[in-house]
Amino acid sequence: MDDSSLVWDDGALVTIDQRGLPHEVRELRLSTVDQVIDALEALAIRGAPAIGIAGAFGVVIATAAHTVDGVVDEAAVQAEADRIAAARPTAVNLAWAVRRVRTKVGHGAGAVLAETLDMLAEDGRVNRAAATHAADLVQRLCADRPLRVLTHCNTGRLATSAFGTAIGTLRVLAERGAIEQVLVDETRPLLQGARLTTWELAEAGIPHRLTIDSAAAWAMATGQVDCVLVGADRVTANGDVANKIGTYGLALAARHHGIPFVVVAPESTRDLSMATGREIVVEERAAAEVTGFGGVATAPEHTEVFNPAFDVTPGELVTAVVTENGVVHRGDSSHGDATTSTTPELGSDQSHGAAIADIARELYRRGWMPGTAGNISVRTGATALVTGSGLSKGELTERDMVTVRIADSAPVADHGRKPSAETTIHTAVYRTRPAQAVVHIHPPFATALATRSGSPGTLATLRITDYELIKGLGGGDPAVAEIPVFPNWPEVPRIGADIERYLLDHPGALPVLVIAGHGITAWGDDLAQARDRAECLEALCELVSRTGSPAAFAPRDDFLEIGPT
Repeated sequence: MDDSSLVWDDGALVTIDQRGLPHEVRELRLSTVDQVIDALEALAIRGAPAIGIAGAFGVVIATAAHTVDGVVDEAAVQAEADRIAAARPTAVNLAWAVRRVRTKVGHGAGAVLAETLDMLAEDGRVNRAAATHAADLVQRLCADRPLRVLTHCNTGRLATSAFGTAIGTLRVLAERGAIEQVLVDETRPLLQGARLTTWELAEAGIPHRLTIDSAAAWAMATGQVDCVLVGADRVTANGDVANKIGTYGLALAARHHGIPFVVVAPESTRDLSMATGREIVVEERAAAEVTGFGGVATAPEHTEVFNPAFDVTPGELVTAVVTENGVVHRGDSSHGDATTSTTPELGSDQSHGAAIADIARELYRRGWMPGTAGNISVRTGATALVTGSGLSKGELTERDMVTVRIADSAPVADHGRKPSAETTIHTAVYRTRPAQAVVHIHPPFATALATRSGSPGTLATLRITDYELIKGLGGGDPAVAEIPVFPNWPEVPRIGADIERYLLDHPGALPVLVIAGHGITAWGDDLAQARDRAECLEALCELVSRTGSPAAFAPRDDFLEIGPT
């Protein structure tokens, strides 16, 4: 197996059989729907993102099996998809992934496979982005020294498809030299921590110790834990977290000892259709998992058993839920110091709208939002408030805003007006960065300078050096700014898709970008910071244009192909 735990090979899903680890690394080849379902139910494949993608491959197998002479029996495939989605009820990723690929069934197995492979590629990028955001947060929350981190269950490449979520965060921290030691809960009754997490940490060269689950609270009490990092199987709209049984107890202990409790998961694990964790169906598993181990009985025969696979941690006990979009939920301020380290509390939509309108009128007066051009937004949790379409920015008021979902850019309700046509640019930023505000403007110097970039239809880089104003862009190098210049497609969602791919692939990119012949997009922790960064970029472009200073345009060394191929 390569770094991915899931591989498609000649009509079959090939994966590591997690039941054999750590003593035996054996491949499992699944070529029927029944085999996929059995692997999910028997925990040969486990971990919310991994079972989601495996379920999608199951739909590929079902579609191929029910295709005769190029004609798909869609009813039969949809019935198989229902069976797959029901195999593990608690983890939302399975239902999400099956729902996503089943829309392609009518186009044949090839289309379902293409969508599934896209999901597989996305998973690695998403996990790395979430892990990076979480590592940044942990380092802000904790002391500036190598950390002692406790983790529960398994959240690495075995549980996802690549890199991992909470374990991915440990990888990022280890790369930064910020890990002293990881304390691994054994995770009863199936010992995913003992069998799988220790195996992955050893593979990655990350120092760790194994402990019994019931010692975790004592480890916190005796000063051996700086932070708790876990994954999730489902996160509801209010921030309640379903995860491996034992997570709730860890959160309670962390709360008591003032230790940050951070959940790392992809956006696909968030279920905004569920208001609270009370609605989650918690899977209960066989009594034999508790009454014996390794084929040896450890309890008297006929002992009754309570064996929930998961528990639900109330959102107020969670310091933060972190996804590829950054911090998407913060719990009560008494958990660690999250409120001083994450995004400040935001106000009402009305106050946001007034702030957006004020800045829009200012930028209009400067000639950077002429007529109805340009747009501004503020993140409001899982949604964003964005300027409405077709409105003069010089006359904007707080009533001229539209609330859209970050996940798909769609309006939350009928506001009587449409959101800006460029909303997809804003939501692409919010899905890939923990930004709280985005400003998209059309200032003359940056717009004109970007028309000199590269070949049409390709991504170029605008490189500006040796200006003091470079510091104002928010990058790590005060002497050099490398700013991506995107093609200006007539279809704005295509621009947004290009930007999202780029930001996922370049987590260290500056918080500014240019669209050729179009304008600037900048983002920040608040509206003022986003505006200031856009202002600095326009000033730099004006300096370059007026002085003839070198501004090199070139395709990126790590060239990103954009648009149809």
